[in-house]
Amino acid sequence: MRITVVTAVHAPSARFLPEAHKSLCEQWLPDGWEWRWVIQEDGRTDDVRPYVPDDARVSFHQGRPGGPGIARTIALAHADGEYVKVLDADDRLTPGALARDLAVLEADRTLGWATCRVLDLLPDGSMAGFPGDPAEGPVERGSVLRRWKENGFRAPVHPATLFVRRDLLTALGGWMALPASEDTGLLLALDAVSRGWFTAEPGLLYRKWDGQMTGQAEHVDPAERDARMAVAESRARALADLAWAYPARAGREEGPQLP
Repeated sequence: MRITVVTAVHAPSARFLPEAHKSLCEQWLPDGWEWRWVIQEDGRTDDVRPYVPDDARVSFHQGRPGGPGIARTIALAHADGEYVKVLDADDRLTPGALARDLAVLEADRTLGWATCRVLDLLPDGSMAGFPGDPAEGPVERGSVLRRWKENGFRAPVHPATLFVRRDLLTALGGWMALPASEDTGLLLALDAVSRGWFTAEPGLLYRKWDGQMTGQAEHVDPAERDARMAVAESRARALADLAWAYPARAGREEGPQLP
């Protein structure tokens, strides 16, 4: 049984891949479970491959540039495990992060996804937490969207920590085809159709550095930001209105069987 860790990478962030790999190697999992790491370059250059670890558990792929959401979604072609874990190229998992996520979802089939607390990893090596994290426990359907709207489009849990059932992720079409906020869009869609979980123990070190995409001027352009938020919200509300839920309700009429 397998967890597929999916990473989108572009040339500026490639130099951090060895640190991300080290954090994966420090994970432990129950007997019978393993992880595989799918690294998908957002483009086709010669700048990323030199940083890809020489590890049989790691596969590297390239494709047309389209942004991190498209890179992660195309990487799902190589994700054959029961679960998918997001790991950005410049971030690091904390010890035990995968095992904690796995334990929660294996114990409760009504949960479709899990997130956890994040610590900022600052350039000087120090770490800083976020105020206002929710209490550890289930995240009920619709609560992420509600708090996101109430707090100026800031989600109460961090999409960069997402651990999700692969079948649910593919049912929703993967990440949104947006130039940014594609991970928030997916989180809102998941929130619309399934319960989640928040773990209070930090599971991710979120690196702050000058070259990260969320620090670029385009990311905070008001017109584009408003458009991204509108599309993400519309998708979440449409999914909620369809009344489709994960897991499927008992007794619901089965749909057609696909070949």
